[in-house]
Amino acid sequence: MDRAYIRGANPYMPLWEHVPDGEPRVFEYRGEKRVYVYGSHDTERTEYCGPDYVVWSAPVTDLTDWKCHGVCYRAEDGSILFAPDVVQKGDTYYMYAAERKGSRIMVASAKTPWGPFTNPVKTELGFDPGVLVDDDGRVYAYWGFCGSACAELNEDMATIRPGTLRMHPLTHCNAPWARQDGHSGKDYFFEASSPRKIFGKYVYIYSKRTEEEVPELGVYEHCNGFLSYKWSDSPLEGFRDGGDISFNGGEILPGENGRNVMSYRWGNNHGSVMEVNGQWYIFYHRQTGTDEYSRQAMLEPIDAAQGKDGKIYLGKITYRGGEPVACGPVEMTSQGPQANGLDARLWISAGYACHVHGGKKPAYIAPVYEQREDISAPVKDITDGTTVGFRYLQFGNNAPRTVTVKLSAAGKVRVRVRTDTCDGKEIAVFTAEPGTAEITVPVKGAGIGKHAVYFVFETEGEGTAEMDRFTFD
Repeated sequence: MDRAYIRGANPYMPLWEHVPDGEPRVFEYRGEKRVYVYGSHDTERTEYCGPDYVVWSAPVTDLTDWKCHGVCYRAEDGSILFAPDVVQKGDTYYMYAAERKGSRIMVASAKTPWGPFTNPVKTELGFDPGVLVDDDGRVYAYWGFCGSACAELNEDMATIRPGTLRMHPLTHCNAPWARQDGHSGKDYFFEASSPRKIFGKYVYIYSKRTEEEVPELGVYEHCNGFLSYKWSDSPLEGFRDGGDISFNGGEILPGENGRNVMSYRWGNNHGSVMEVNGQWYIFYHRQTGTDEYSRQAMLEPIDAAQGKDGKIYLGKITYRGGEPVACGPVEMTSQGPQANGLDARLWISAGYACHVHGGKKPAYIAPVYEQREDISAPVKDITDGTTVGFRYLQFGNNAPRTVTVKLSAAGKVRVRVRTDTCDGKEIAVFTAEPGTAEITVPVKGAGIGKHAVYFVFETEGEGTAEMDRFTFD
């Protein structure tokens, strides 16, 4: 079947690229505004990150059209680079590079937003630095791992202005390896400091690790899949309760007694918020494979509002009488920047699933690295009861007549295609024999417009299956 592949969905970079920890920045260069993402680069495959940073960007008018500018920085000693940040001051772009797995923070500079960043200088900052250039030109830095710190920087963009260092502006998580220093608390700070200025307030975004249960999100043990925030009237202190913006555990399914269930394997999270062309987004990452070494860049639209008392609300906001009163994490989707849903008439890789749940053993999206336009990341280790879901597809004004699925199986497998929920309306069913096949079957009652779509697998015995891609017609 000769048709194009979905691209610029969620993940928004190609399926073969693995750039986590992305701090989004909108920079205007020579009259063009683009969103730039500089992430650590999961190329080692057996541990976090790699020895280089790459830059991706997209026009602010189209977050599905991402371009790779190539490598922008390498550690001089060849060490592994953890999460960076990039800011602009004047006509210069400054990259804070986390060499030696984040134990040595360098600042390098460039005259273009894509670098290359050169002339690195050692800074006085620590792990996972995030930097804010304020409206008056003053520069503030935030950093830390299981213990936060912040300070104002001198004009050299590398050293701390005397008297401005603040330790523990947020209380940290109580992980087994965290210091028992009396500074742990309900903020649960883990890592991934990212400061932003929103509605005139200072917003401290960070990765949260909780040791407590969060039943409404299916969390029953320690978990650091959150991106959360605090806000303040001051850049270095006085941070107040915010909330959670992102959680990378997938669609949350209703469970018994209010104990809900995650539908995707959570993992560490890192990113930030950015207003792009009038819409706010959360940029974050998710895990693929069976470990945390092949992460992918994701984004979701979010709401941003300010209450009458000055409080900042980010994420999925609840309003009462037109006023924001609460907020929580936005859902994790397959569509990302494609707010109307993925075009169901194109090939959609199984690698865009945002729901991989159930079965006799955990199924997973297999990492791919071959740099091809038509690369597909399959879902592997599918067993009896596995559900693979996509939120959301767009059928347009005409209901689809057929669905085509490419898969392989060790034994006979029956597949039920459902819409809207994983136990929703069945629109197609087919049986595949052992081997690899591209199967087309009729669709009945799919409807028109935007819908979630789920593939529910029934396998025989201990047999496993692998789903590669699908399309509707």
